[in-house]
Amino acid sequence: MLMNKYLDNLKKGVDLRESALGLKEEIRKTHSGKTLAKELAGDFSVFTELLKHEDPKVRKNVALVMGELGEESLKPILWEAYQREEILYIRADYLKALSQYDCTPYLEAVKARMEELDRIAVTPEEEKHVYCEQTALKTVLVKTERIRKHTFTAWHERLEIILLANREHREATAEQLYQPEKVRLLAGGVRFVTNNLERVLPIRTYTEMLFPIPGLELLEGSPQNMAEQLAHSQMLLFLKKCHKEDQPFYFRLEVRAQMVPEQKVDLVKKLARALEKESDRQLLNAPGGYEIELRLVGNREGRFIPLLKLFTIKDRRFSYRVESLPVSIAPVNAALIMYLVKDYLREGARVLDPFCGVGTMLIERRQVATPSVLYGVDIMEEAVRKARKNSSLAHVRSDYIHRDFADFTHEKPFDEIVTNLPAASRLRNVESVAALYDRFLEYIPRVARSGATIVAYTPDYGILKHSLEEHGRYYIKKTFCINEREGSFVVVFRLK
Repeated sequence: MLMNKYLDNLKKGVDLRESALGLKEEIRKTHSGKTLAKELAGDFSVFTELLKHEDPKVRKNVALVMGELGEESLKPILWEAYQREEILYIRADYLKALSQYDCTPYLEAVKARMEELDRIAVTPEEEKHVYCEQTALKTVLVKTERIRKHTFTAWHERLEIILLANREHREATAEQLYQPEKVRLLAGGVRFVTNNLERVLPIRTYTEMLFPIPGLELLEGSPQNMAEQLAHSQMLLFLKKCHKEDQPFYFRLEVRAQMVPEQKVDLVKKLARALEKESDRQLLNAPGGYEIELRLVGNREGRFIPLLKLFTIKDRRFSYRVESLPVSIAPVNAALIMYLVKDYLREGARVLDPFCGVGTMLIERRQVATPSVLYGVDIMEEAVRKARKNSSLAHVRSDYIHRDFADFTHEKPFDEIVTNLPAASRLRNVESVAALYDRFLEYIPRVARSGATIVAYTPDYGILKHSLEEHGRYYIKKTFCINEREGSFVVVFRLK
């Protein structure tokens, strides 16, 4: 067994660097740290002695092994080793090991070290290692304090909001707003002012809710310059006005701009560090436990539009969708489709989805008008199982059948068929998409009444349009482009 081999080598002092690294990797791969701790029966001297070894890489990997063991008696030993460590580039590894433990006794020392690292002058070569240590210190801090979350309270404050939405149908979101002020359509959404956020939150056709930073339209300059602009803006005042508790805000940085990956990573690191310092640590970068996202959107001039996404506002619109498949339609797209075709749907209709997947289209159909029955059919058993779970969580009563759609019929004809048609890329050459669409159109008269409405979402609009024209039993009522670049459309047609 590799683990025993590496451990024996460490005890004998053989191949220490390779054995310490190998033992660490083997423990992580097999999740066997606690098992090894039991086997050692309290004798961890082989590791504690090696923490004093002259090779820093041996010390580093031995410390990480000790973190995986989860043995409380090792915590003070690791802390002492961290404090005496002089090699800057491995100090963060001691903290990674300590983050596996409850570090409450060292909390004040952790905070003091974070402040100390802000003050010390470092060379460009040392900067990377200082940043790694600061990040590891924050990880210890976050895990120890378990991030006390803020409570959003500004439900009836005057707020400026950006709702990102489908570019082709921004108006669909705008027309649902409740008594907004100053509505402006953007390239990718709608910007407005409201004093009733509770009326905005349930709208189902937006993808994200963002907040402009009051008084700060653009950022430019070096990471340090941008940190100063953010820290001296009204951003913190806005965050405090919107939340109840008076404590630091944990954030992450998201940069969306035409930049090479290395430049983007460098900007995020430098700006996050500078922003912590400039805000007197009222803003703390915590990529693994954030409640605020600071998003920088690049423009053509090389400057950035700063926006806030607040995870303190819970988005429960699609909380039912706990199960999905790689080919599943996004709930917000299904919701948009149903909103666009709402004038063609009616209360009390009998509704069928012959390619139901995980049930999203039927669930969102239920949000627009109450049907008398909902039926979903899918050839994949896994999809049907997941659809049942999602529908149960959405409190939508539906019948799901595991069967090829062509083998399903019902004694009572359906009034509506709503479906997300399989794409050509999904069929894997089992049959062409044209052949499948032909089968689908031939099938409809067997299960639907004359005059039935069919709502079909497809990324292969040209093929569906051709099939409809060839069959001659249908007439198209309306076509909506959902994504022009991808070629996805919704077609509303009726059976003659």
